[in-house]
Amino acid sequence: MALSNTAVPRYYGEFRDKVLRGEIPVNREISMEMNRIDALIENPNIYYDESKIDGFIAFCENELTLTDGSDLKLMDSFKLWAEQLFCWYYFVERSIYQPNENGIGGKLIKKRIKKRLINKQYLIVARGAAKTMYASCLQNYFLNCNTATTHQITVAPVMAMADEVLSPIRTAIARARGPLYKFLTEGSLQNTTGSKANRVKLASTKKGIQNFLTNSDIVVKPMAIDKLQGLQPYFASIDEWLSGVVREDVVGAIEQGSSKLDDYIILAISSEGTIRNGSGDTIKMELTDILKGTYQNPHVSIWWYKLDDISEVSDPSMWLKANPNLGQTVSYETYQLDVERAEKAPSSRNDILAKRFGLPMEGFTYFFTYEEILPHRRREFWQLPCSLGIDLSQGDDFCAFTFLFPLKREEFGIKTRCYITERTLSQLGLSLRQKYQEFIEEGSLVIMEGSILDLDEVYDDVDKYIQDNEYDVRTLGYDPYGAKEFITRWSQENSPFGIEKVPQGAKTESVPLGELKSLSEDRRLIFDQSLFSFCMGNCVTLEDTNGNRKLMKKRREEKIDSVAALLDAYVAYKANKDQFE
Repeated sequence: MALSNTAVPRYYGEFRDKVLRGEIPVNREISMEMNRIDALIENPNIYYDESKIDGFIAFCENELTLTDGSDLKLMDSFKLWAEQLFCWYYFVERSIYQPNENGIGGKLIKKRIKKRLINKQYLIVARGAAKTMYASCLQNYFLNCNTATTHQITVAPVMAMADEVLSPIRTAIARARGPLYKFLTEGSLQNTTGSKANRVKLASTKKGIQNFLTNSDIVVKPMAIDKLQGLQPYFASIDEWLSGVVREDVVGAIEQGSSKLDDYIILAISSEGTIRNGSGDTIKMELTDILKGTYQNPHVSIWWYKLDDISEVSDPSMWLKANPNLGQTVSYETYQLDVERAEKAPSSRNDILAKRFGLPMEGFTYFFTYEEILPHRRREFWQLPCSLGIDLSQGDDFCAFTFLFPLKREEFGIKTRCYITERTLSQLGLSLRQKYQEFIEEGSLVIMEGSILDLDEVYDDVDKYIQDNEYDVRTLGYDPYGAKEFITRWSQENSPFGIEKVPQGAKTESVPLGELKSLSEDRRLIFDQSLFSFCMGNCVTLEDTNGNRKLMKKRREEKIDSVAALLDAYVAYKANKDQFE
């Protein structure tokens, strides 16, 4: 079939019919992507070319193998994703210099150039959907079916993970199923001086996968901006950009180099992650705007599989929303076992909901589970006795103050107040900036002028806050790092009695951490502020061989300071219990 600006794509048409008949359930994001494809069909300036997907399918099914050496048969989902990537085109007018027939001089003439519409494809799909195999098929196709000399890269948080994309290609080279691979692998890699006809044309080398006919290659690269900027890859696959602690926009870094080439492609594949507020969440906000239509970008393809609501986890008929290849690449039994594990082992719940069902949770809760970080209803602790915990910064970071109010029935009320500078706020990414704005609006985060926190100003504001709420501060726990001036002034203006030094480390933190964990499991820590919930969700503990634990302060963006201050307040309370009787 020739180019058509009215045709319905073959595999998308089959998929849409199944959705309309109710055979395949889809979520909101896939439904919005279908609306975008329908808009392309109706657009008279966008053309569909069926021959491109036919060539890709023929190459994959005749030449390629799975990692274990068995023959590859493309699934319907692979055909659907690849069809949108390959088959949409549009025309642009360009001025091209044409020399005269005699070779002297020339002139500029206008020509219509055919260009591929899609340059970036985002594939967010659950664990076990064979998305790495999909990336491998595309890498293989562009390496061996493109006659131009190109550079291709595969990227992942860990280079060994990125190398998994190359494993099926190495197996296909070893098997040499089809006529093309038999030709490309014929000869010897050691033949470097004899006839070129006797040399191997495609081989796995220390550099990566190399095609010696075109001098093209596929290279594994680390997921770091300084390693990716300046490259000009024709095709780049980025694996698990949502899963790890990725704070850099590697997609943007690769695109800066690739955009110098015509018809480049960037494939970003990942399952949902449990690390919030990183560059991945910022990209997802952009993708959401594209799907909703508030940001028009027809050059991006988005296949975002997930459940619409957590209540659908208990309904196996809805699991196809999160994994379209369920029953082919991963069994329903595997999913059922993970659902049961999430119920019996709450600490694994967040990871299972994210990786199997595409439901992002708030924070990688190694220490506190999702249920434990949910805020309570609004409470005020006016005129109640409390213990104050202080976690001060170096001057350019968080200063956290947490008030612990002993209540009846072994319950403890919690209020926190934190301070950062305008400079710290201005350096935050978009998604984290919106999160901090929520803290500012609820009054738990105060922005101070300047680039460095003035502890005297912080002291004055905390003192005013205590007086406004009429808190009865009876004990104070503090981490000695950078707290000398603050504690000296506190002891002079209040009293040195009830002040406890709580140095960080497993020796002082292990026992109170265990007790606070028991209180949080029983929902006896009464807090209503989103900032404290955010800090609890970021808490990770290190455990030594003796079972002693301590809080691990991770990257600057993942704040746990309010919980560290809670720990100080709790230690001071335990040391002076008689003051609260």
